[in-house]
Amino acid sequence: MRFSMWGAAIWVVATSLLASVSLDTQARALTQNQQSVCRWGADIAAGAQASKLSGVSLYGARKKLQVRKFPRPWMRMTALGITEQTYDSTSRLKPAAVKQTYYEQCVRHELARR
Repeated sequence: MRFSMWGAAIWVVATSLLASVSLDTQARALTQNQQSVCRWGADIAAGAQASKLSGVSLYGARKKLQVRKFPRPWMRMTALGITEQTYDSTSRLKPAAVKQTYYEQCVRHELARR
């Protein structure tokens, strides 16, 4: 029994390692701008999840974003949309997991657009 558990654990670690290497390779195939937009969106999603889990209302989270300065005009509305979708989700994942998931899906989306 012990061997099969170790074997399964090694398989899970190896699979995770290969997936992360593959994602890193894919992310490098994106332009620097595409990567930074994915990182920015992931940060917004993680912040929204942290606010949600700490009990901040959607209204409060939206108010914080309304007073925040954004370098590009499209960023405010996009941040509000990401925040609203995060609050609409029933997910109780930690913010770091939401950030990772958002980034991975953003990279996949950008690569699929090509």
